[in-house]
Amino acid sequence: MKPLPEKDPGSPDHRSSARYLLWLLRVQWRSCTAGALLGVVWMLSQALMPAAIGRAIGDGVAARDEHALLAWSGVLLGLGVTAAATGAVRHRFAVFNWLSAAYRTVQLVTRQSTRLGGTLPKRLSAGEVVSIGLSDVSHIGDTLDIVSRGSGAVVSIIAVAGILLSTSPPLGLIVLVGVPLILAVAAPLLRPYRDRELAHRELVGELSTHATDLVAGLRVLRGIGGEPLFSRRYRAESQRVRAAGTAAARAETRLSGAEVLLPGLLIALVTWVGARFAVNGTIGVGELVAFYGYAVFLIVPLKTLGEAAGKITKGLVAAGRVTALLSLDPELPAAGTARPAAGAELVDIASGLVVRPGRVTAIAAADPRDAQAIADRLGRYAPGEVDFGGVPLHAVADIRKRILVAVNEDRLFAGPLAESLAPDGDEATLRAAIHSACAEDIVASSGLDAYVAEAGREFSGGQQQRLRLARALAADPDVLVLVEPTSAVDAHTEARIADRLGPARAGRTTVVCTTSPLMLDRADHVAFVQDGQIVAEGTHRDLLETEPRYAATVTRGEATERAERAGR
Repeated sequence: MKPLPEKDPGSPDHRSSARYLLWLLRVQWRSCTAGALLGVVWMLSQALMPAAIGRAIGDGVAARDEHALLAWSGVLLGLGVTAAATGAVRHRFAVFNWLSAAYRTVQLVTRQSTRLGGTLPKRLSAGEVVSIGLSDVSHIGDTLDIVSRGSGAVVSIIAVAGILLSTSPPLGLIVLVGVPLILAVAAPLLRPYRDRELAHRELVGELSTHATDLVAGLRVLRGIGGEPLFSRRYRAESQRVRAAGTAAARAETRLSGAEVLLPGLLIALVTWVGARFAVNGTIGVGELVAFYGYAVFLIVPLKTLGEAAGKITKGLVAAGRVTALLSLDPELPAAGTARPAAGAELVDIASGLVVRPGRVTAIAAADPRDAQAIADRLGRYAPGEVDFGGVPLHAVADIRKRILVAVNEDRLFAGPLAESLAPDGDEATLRAAIHSACAEDIVASSGLDAYVAEAGREFSGGQQQRLRLARALAADPDVLVLVEPTSAVDAHTEARIADRLGPARAGRTTVVCTTSPLMLDRADHVAFVQDGQIVAEGTHRDLLETEPRYAATVTRGEATERAERAGR
């Protein structure tokens, strides 16, 4: 079997949940076909056992024929060995199909989440994405897993009905009519189960979102005394989820009860009719034993069909959530084909900012929101007229690789520190970036192989900021846009970062949005923004002397930073 996960998950059909599941069957057709064939052989070998037992009793024991008894005993042994061997291999393929479908779905969801970027949190909550990754992929895997046993169940029921028809047409007709009748009676139970399962999934997603928000803002809540209020709200939402889960469980219980009751009634009818035929002499003792064996055997495939109905229902609900995510389009899709030179000039037409190549350009804004807006436009996270080498930014290919915007809301990924900072880079490049970000002390204390917890919770705010800066520098994009990259570090560390940033980005274009005098003084060029427009440009020291508004902004920012650092 191929190793998992696949390098390329493929292009899914996300027009509907059923189409998505069928697409998974198509792309995994080899393993699904093998599993189905093995499931058929596995179930048929069990279906033929009652016939072998019946012939051994009728032709061997009742007729006192030792050779017939040995022959049919050998057949029964062969069927048992076949069932054991094919059952083991079938289970292996079923597990492979489950894992392949789950991994493929996770890959598609991850790829789509990366493609959506800033659009994702606007359209789907974090809890919904977490719910897809944790529970929905499992239900989709279950749908592929049941294919092998489900195929065997269908074929074995048809085979048993054929045997019964050839031996006793009334018994065969009972099975042929009874199985569709069971499915028809159980069908009305599927829709309530599906609806309640969908409602439960949606509430679980909302609760996961609120739990994520609570954990992220727990310190703030405690600081303002809001923890009891949000705890009560969370408790109330948990109760709603519990009630929805109970409703879904009731519907599932009714379906599970029908899986046992309805086949049981059919089996009881087959046994009763067969016994009457044996008493009347229509069938022999061996055939009666075989019919009873068939009646008992039919419990397994009929229950499997009921299980398949439940898993497919859950799979359709889960696939609907996945296709809803896969159907989203980025607000600003990256569909350009132009490839301007790495040293091209970057121009934000709305503000009048001109970022010349190979320099460190600083943006100091009287209102920090103006600087953030410019950074969003430069990275094409917000609409706006921006040219890169004379080409509109929307027409530039690989924009996310060429222009990197690093903000303090970025997260550190869980996993080894080296992979979190530079998954595709070499160690020399990574260590140079760590040096430029003044993060050597962090690496020295933990090591590059240290495991980073979710969002880097074990690091302080200043340490996280320096590690994020190291990650941005290690990526080495054509244009690097840094938004307040040193707001959480002390003045000594900030001075070292300011000194090292220029040499680290030599030959590349760098934009720094900041009001820190230390960073501004080391910039090659400073643009002062007020009311969204560039109102003054020059070096930091020239602007201090010629632009009072700039001086007021910078000194105010310096005073604020000193107060914040003193508080920390």
